[in-house]
Amino acid sequence: MMPILPAVRRVFLPLMLTLPLGAAPNDWNQWRGPNRDGIAAGFKAPSAWTPHSLTKVWTVTVGEGHSSPIVTGDRVFVFAREDGKEVMRCLALKDGAVVWQDAYEVPYSMNLAARGHGKGPKATPVAAGGSVYSLGIDGHVSAYDAERGAVRWRTNFAADYKATSPSFGAAASPLVDGSNLIVPVGGKHGGGLVALDVVSGQVRWKWTGDGPAYASPVLATLGGVRQIVTQMEKHCVAISPEDGRELWRLPFKTSFEQNSVTPVVAGEWVIFGGVSKPTFAVKVTAAGPEIVWENKVFAMYMSTPVLNGTTLYGMTTRQRGSLFALDVSTGQELWQGPGRVGENASLTDVGSALLVLNDAGELSVHEKQERGLKSVASFKVAETPVWASPAVAGSHLLVKDKTTLMLYRVGD
Repeated sequence: MMPILPAVRRVFLPLMLTLPLGAAPNDWNQWRGPNRDGIAAGFKAPSAWTPHSLTKVWTVTVGEGHSSPIVTGDRVFVFAREDGKEVMRCLALKDGAVVWQDAYEVPYSMNLAARGHGKGPKATPVAAGGSVYSLGIDGHVSAYDAERGAVRWRTNFAADYKATSPSFGAAASPLVDGSNLIVPVGGKHGGGLVALDVVSGQVRWKWTGDGPAYASPVLATLGGVRQIVTQMEKHCVAISPEDGRELWRLPFKTSFEQNSVTPVVAGEWVIFGGVSKPTFAVKVTAAGPEIVWENKVFAMYMSTPVLNGTTLYGMTTRQRGSLFALDVSTGQELWQGPGRVGENASLTDVGSALLVLNDAGELSVHEKQERGLKSVASFKVAETPVWASPAVAGSHLLVKDKTTLMLYRVGD
């Protein structure tokens, strides 16, 4: 493990906070929102979706990468790449003005199979306890003072593993659990999960049972046991957040080790999926994990589904991308929509509707019905490809395309 590295460039611009950095009703402080489930509990939908329901407020050039923006209080954090550097920016939510930014050099040789996706970064930062944490495309982990932008620590694991990121670059978003930062580390055929002290960056525990993949870890309590659940390179696993003990594993391998669907917790069950693989539910008992159902029709690639009550909404690779709904208690199909939604889409539950942002920069709104969805509106929100998930802040949406970040206001 490398020691703290100095930042190459740091810029501080004066701006006073009106809200404290910490939990707030409109925070979208990590990958897929405050609970990592794609649910925007505080979203304020218009009384009716019309062509005028979406208004662009500002646009800021921030650089390349698929890392999603996050929001804490009146600040936005976005992690991107410019001129061979990875750049963390803090922006004012109201107008996109730069509050502070930091950059460091990241030479990176891209896998040719991923050349269309650029050199990252891909993992979404997480904000907690007055700090912001990021995972770079090559495995650098950074901790920032969210107020001022000072680099509290930065490290990587080049001394521990031959490769410090999987084949297509680090994409699994770090997770804060109390005083621990949980990060997938290493690369193909060698790595695992590590818990770092949020203050010092020192290793608390390390699990080395499988290399990292592209899905992000989540916290769940299953069978009365609190655990970290994720997809690794060749397995679905659960790790004790207390000491890094392996609690259970299931073999799960996709072509080219592309496990990239973040697990969805459904009560005592966890839903998994992957490219050209069934979507399936796992129940954890004292005897270990048990697959309770699987649906072989709806395979998912990079798009993570969302759960609403007993209905699971997702996007399958069938028909060049189509939305679907499953009964989460049985895995049975409830509904499938038309095809050609896109190669990828981010699904966000905003209460009465589902927002679907595809890689072509199209945002569609689908009202929930008893057995499926009804399309009610569509908006063109970006002119270049969108692979980052949107962030929700009250009545606003943040959309990151190839090089820019945009704020949209939603309302009548």
